[in-house]
Amino acid sequence: MSTAMSFDAGTTLLSDVTAAVEAAGATLRDRHTAHARGVSLDEVVGELHANDRAVLDVLREPLLRSRPGSRWAEDELAGGALPPGEWWVVDPAEGNINHVHGMEDWAVTATLVRDNQPVLTVVHLPLTGDTYTAVAGGGAHLNDRPLKASAKTDLGAALIGTGQARPGEDERTFRRIGDSVTAMLVNGLVVRVSVPATLQLIHVAAGRMDAFWQFSDVRSGLVAGALLVSEAGGNVTDLTGEPWKAGSRDFLAAAPGIHGAALKVLSPIV
Repeated sequence: MSTAMSFDAGTTLLSDVTAAVEAAGATLRDRHTAHARGVSLDEVVGELHANDRAVLDVLREPLLRSRPGSRWAEDELAGGALPPGEWWVVDPAEGNINHVHGMEDWAVTATLVRDNQPVLTVVHLPLTGDTYTAVAGGGAHLNDRPLKASAKTDLGAALIGTGQARPGEDERTFRRIGDSVTAMLVNGLVVRVSVPATLQLIHVAAGRMDAFWQFSDVRSGLVAGALLVSEAGGNVTDLTGEPWKAGSRDFLAAAPGIHGAALKVLSPIV
């Protein structure tokens, strides 16, 4: 993904988006319990949808108001390219399945995408109070502290992650995930397989993890992390090595020193 095109957001837009996402995060935090909610599939899905509705009620209008002329990408599990222009790609409960099961790995994300490139993002973790932000051409930050991708150059020393993008993917995608995890277990140090993608990608941006890959194209799980990693100095491509954009078939975000080695391991897996 290229961020050569600097995005002049101004401090007001980033401040407004941050305030909106943090307010939405408070709503999601208030809904969190230390125990799992729902036993049957229908009950679990109902809890997921209730979380989404509660957060979107707080988040949607402030974001649209903050950027006149912007539009809203409705389906958080959708992939593919967006029409030209500026779109808000939001995950009201990134890691919603974790939230519903009483776990702590979840967040609220909002990303402004212009012509299929993320140009501004805010990721808020309500339980810790941490807020990750990035603006194209302006760097990536955690609570105003600059982020920098890992300096590792040896894939054999790397902590790497992946995960599934949505339930019920096709069998071919699941087999590619399995084959790729095996390949990275052989070539890397440790592989984490978890959800959601954004919470692994903030670790790549912060230099805590060294790479993350995904075969599925679910834009709401990738756009925020893609911008954070690239603005922190990491490389973000598809698995052919071409710059990543919304609609790319697959995804790799990695520290510059191991990106090529990771690509060599993953690109043959079809």
